[in-house]
Amino acid sequence: MNLILKLLAGMAAGILLGFFAPVWSVRGLLTVTEIVGQLIKFTIPLIILFYITSGIASLPRNSGRLLGRTVGFAYGSTLAAGILAFLVAAVLLPVFSPAAGATGQGAAPAPWFTLAVPPLFGVISALVAAFVFGTGISALRAETLRTLFEQGRDVVERLLGGVIIPLLPLYIAGVFAGMAADGSVFTTLKAFGVVLVMVVVMHWAWLTALFLITGLMTGRSPLGLVRTMLPAYFTALGTMSSAATIPVTLRQVKALPVREPIANFTVPLCANIHLSGSTITLVTCATAVMLLTPGVGIPGLGAMLPFILMLGVIMVAAPGAPGGAVMAALGLLTSMLGFNETQVALMIALYLAQDSFGTATNVTGDGVIAVWMDKFFGAEVAAAKPDGVA
Repeated sequence: MNLILKLLAGMAAGILLGFFAPVWSVRGLLTVTEIVGQLIKFTIPLIILFYITSGIASLPRNSGRLLGRTVGFAYGSTLAAGILAFLVAAVLLPVFSPAAGATGQGAAPAPWFTLAVPPLFGVISALVAAFVFGTGISALRAETLRTLFEQGRDVVERLLGGVIIPLLPLYIAGVFAGMAADGSVFTTLKAFGVVLVMVVVMHWAWLTALFLITGLMTGRSPLGLVRTMLPAYFTALGTMSSAATIPVTLRQVKALPVREPIANFTVPLCANIHLSGSTITLVTCATAVMLLTPGVGIPGLGAMLPFILMLGVIMVAAPGAPGGAVMAALGLLTSMLGFNETQVALMIALYLAQDSFGTATNVTGDGVIAVWMDKFFGAEVAAAKPDGVA
């Protein structure tokens, strides 16, 4: 919540500077924004490489069908959420949002200088390398490499938490100062309100559908399932972190009830790989930003589907911290959708403004996957030895 307040303060300060400050000060702020943007671009492949590698390498061994089914359900849920979010956004956003032209209408001041910091490798190269090293470390039990990538992940996490995330309000301030200077800021702010309301409503609709279908098909009360998971939902609203909410999520999943071995396996795993709420937000916000950009507009489902498919994979690399999902997704936004600096900043601002609701949707949906895994494997796990999971 502190981060959101700082983000709002940065937006307000940027707008005021863009309208009233001398041009030289706006150019100075835009220079800082340019430098921070280059640092973000440099960090994106590192996030993908180290987080996905360490995530794959740490998957439980000898978990067999339970692991495969859990991952399949998580990816299917994320994919379905993204497709539905795009279909809804493509229909409703043109009706309720302002017309295209919210970004880059006029001549905004230029930064004093630019500093190119090219990434060490591309996004797709990082993704392929992560799967190669992750599966290789798991198969060979290469503990030295596992430690290397885990420590690399810790270094990147320190960079995110200590440098990039604290600088985001300043980064956003520069972007909004530029939009105030070129006259597009009020149209953008109007679109912000529409998108945020739409995203939260879609989160609730998605959870309603998940629990209704699960309750009816497993013979449980959908209302009872939702009521049990509410503590996890409200905890995530405050923490804005799936990882930080794991203790509460685990307790509530066991109270559904889900057998303890199933709960202990699925909840920590889904906290890292099941991000349906975050995907709804990212797809909706990306659609809105494209609508607001002159000459771009909303693409068709066929053009958007590859992005959604890759987004489900890249969410494995999302750090379990506020803003982690959007940081992991920036590589796809720039490489597959061609987002520029202003569009990236709008995505960050939109995502962080509702991050708590997306995280709450993620962890609440984890309860649904746990119920299904209990239905498929509960009896088998109960009959197995205490130290084994089929």
